[in-house]
Amino acid sequence: MRSISAILILGIFFLFSLQTTFSSNPNEVFILDLNDVTINPVTADYLIHGIDQAQKEDADCLIVKLDTPGGLLDSTHKIVKKILSSKVPIVVYISPSGARAGSAGVFITYASHIAAMAPSTNIGAAHPVELGWKNPLEKGFKKIDQPPKESKDEEGEKDISEDDPMKSKILNDTVAFIKAIAQKRKRNVEWAVKSVTQSDSITEIEALEKGVIELIAKDEKDLLDQLDGKTVEINGNAVTLHTKDALIKRMDMDFHQKFFNTLANPNIAYIFLILGFYGLLYEITHPGFGIPGIAGGIMLILSFFSMQLLPTNYAAVALIFLAVVLFIAEAKVAGMGFLTAGGLVSMILGSMLLFDSPIPMMRVSVSLVAGLSITTAAITIFLVRAVVRSHQRKVLSGKEELIGEEGVVYSETVSEKGGKVFVHGEIWNARAEEKIKKDEKIKVVALKDLSMKVKRI
Repeated sequence: MRSISAILILGIFFLFSLQTTFSSNPNEVFILDLNDVTINPVTADYLIHGIDQAQKEDADCLIVKLDTPGGLLDSTHKIVKKILSSKVPIVVYISPSGARAGSAGVFITYASHIAAMAPSTNIGAAHPVELGWKNPLEKGFKKIDQPPKESKDEEGEKDISEDDPMKSKILNDTVAFIKAIAQKRKRNVEWAVKSVTQSDSITEIEALEKGVIELIAKDEKDLLDQLDGKTVEINGNAVTLHTKDALIKRMDMDFHQKFFNTLANPNIAYIFLILGFYGLLYEITHPGFGIPGIAGGIMLILSFFSMQLLPTNYAAVALIFLAVVLFIAEAKVAGMGFLTAGGLVSMILGSMLLFDSPIPMMRVSVSLVAGLSITTAAITIFLVRAVVRSHQRKVLSGKEELIGEEGVVYSETVSEKGGKVFVHGEIWNARAEEKIKKDEKIKVVALKDLSMKVKRI
């Protein structure tokens, strides 16, 4: 009996242990990595999807590891709106050491529930870049590319002004945007405005002192330890974070996000544009292959897609196509090199201005522009001249080769009534507008069916 009782007790204890094990639900912390990327529609989709997934799985919080030079204002608006309405606490961690949250990164950091920075990082220069070029009169045109001018009104208060009224309107709208975020998250409003109007940038120590961030964490573990027990407000309710022993769940970009984010690189977009031109040019100059034309078309479509993800200057696109026209014109007419020079200048200018952004990471590399521009000029001239010369070259086979050939009269005479001539080792029927006697030299001027029209030499 005692042995049976002991077994029952052990069984109950084992079942209780299993129940405790399965009922325990460790807190989950989601981590998204925006390391050395620009803020564009692809990264916005990645971040928004991550927030949705964290909310769906009821995560304790979501940490965004941020290192960005900035990006597009439209994408920034979408990310900020999603963070402000999130039901899961969002922590923006500017890391690793040497990272920065520039331009659009300032807005994202300010929108977070808790902002943290690693040692030797910086934040500031909040000048978002609008997606592509738009008419300044159209609604939604927002691009700040230069620090604004400040003046003081009669009462001594600073007043934001611009030489261009539209830029002033844009600036005021952006300042209002960052002020609204700062006030909601109870962060330093004055510095937020200064980061937009004066392109101010500060270190992590200054950011902590000024109330821009809440934490300085040396690494991810240190961040989780410091976050544990912190309280944030979600929809009017206080939520306490439990991150010390939380289960870490990292969410990387999926394949299509990585692919399209690669296309958002201006150098990749530029290379696709030039390669697309190469493919179509080869197809035009060497008809019948098909593959170069198809590949070129695909490259051009991919480059156009990339341009939708970047602040594209379409006047620069026009300059590049003008360069192509000038290269082709040089190959067909005697331009004495002036057309080539004009095409080269147009290609370089168009390439340098293709992506209108103050952020170096969102512009085409100068060395890439120089190399591809010179190569494009050389290849274009070589291919098109080869085609022109092939059309101008004398035909060496078929009936057409006989035109212009010389021979002698084989019959007694050749006249309008007919006769025979000896040309190219063969005897041909022939006629001539004048009477030509035997053995006189003739030249073939036309060929119809098996009869030649000749004239005396």
